[in-house]
Amino acid sequence: MNRSRRKTFKSLMAGLTALLVLAQIAVAPGKASAQAYPSRPISWIVPFPPGGVTDSTSRVVAKRMAEILGTSIVVENRPGAGGMLGVEMGARAAPDGYTIMYVSQGPISSNKHLYKNVRYDPLKDFTYVHGMFMSPMVLVVPAGSPFKTLAELVDFARRNPGKLNYGSAGAGTAPHVNMEMLLIAAGIKITHVPYKGSGPALVDLLAGRLDLALDYPSQVLPHLQGGNPRLRTLVAMGPKRFDFIPEVPAVGEAGYPAASAAAWSGIAVPTGTPAAIVSRLSAAMREALADPAVVGPYEKLGTFTLGHLPEEKFRAFVADDYARMGEVIRRVGITLD
Repeated sequence: MNRSRRKTFKSLMAGLTALLVLAQIAVAPGKASAQAYPSRPISWIVPFPPGGVTDSTSRVVAKRMAEILGTSIVVENRPGAGGMLGVEMGARAAPDGYTIMYVSQGPISSNKHLYKNVRYDPLKDFTYVHGMFMSPMVLVVPAGSPFKTLAELVDFARRNPGKLNYGSAGAGTAPHVNMEMLLIAAGIKITHVPYKGSGPALVDLLAGRLDLALDYPSQVLPHLQGGNPRLRTLVAMGPKRFDFIPEVPAVGEAGYPAASAAAWSGIAVPTGTPAAIVSRLSAAMREALADPAVVGPYEKLGTFTLGHLPEEKFRAFVADDYARMGEVIRRVGITLD
């Protein structure tokens, strides 16, 4: 090999060596950060105001996860636009595992179908880490209602389309969309009356100005118990019966398994977060949900843990719920723009 060729060969080898070194430098920090994770506090974004159940469950679970991970987790409330502002913030965060996003049915499964200008993609912008809780709803009527079972109500509604009315926490809310899912499954028409929150709807239901409502057990439980209950439950809208009303059938037992209505929650991180970090967070969540001190108080209110939904199983669950809610919203023609 002459001198000119040797010089060219050496130059090429030097260039390749430099490229390999640069590649190792680029990859090394990601490996090191995953191995050392977590090395600083983690931010947990809740896209709703403080004081509600989303906030309280986040703080209880985050505290236990912080103990498991050996770092602090700071819960930050970022409310606005039905949860969309906080969720967008989470989607745009650095994919390094130091921003956890609280995700739930409204901002993830419904809002993309309800609003035209949602600036995040629920199925593309997040890596789903683990499910947290599921809160099935209950279908309730006033204690003086003639309906003792769901079958009786469905039979009457089929013979009298539009004569009955139901209240919800507002157009596009989970009680509204999930009630419409039941109406589609049963093939009946009941008039929707939207309220500004479940509280006002409950007042009118108790006063007999509404025929029925779909709501969470925590909202109606005080009116189902005691010596003189003011409400009657026709069906539990989850996968199984509630312990505190064991005589009430689950919606599948009542003949409508596709109409299961349950709000859910979990955690996600921005797409691109290293897989090792996602698995570490998933394991910490699973351990937290196995702690009776964490989940016990919520289970008494009819909430189920989603300890069986890590990573890909949780993503599949979210994708299925996103498709179900979208189909109902399109079919009924619900829009909030």
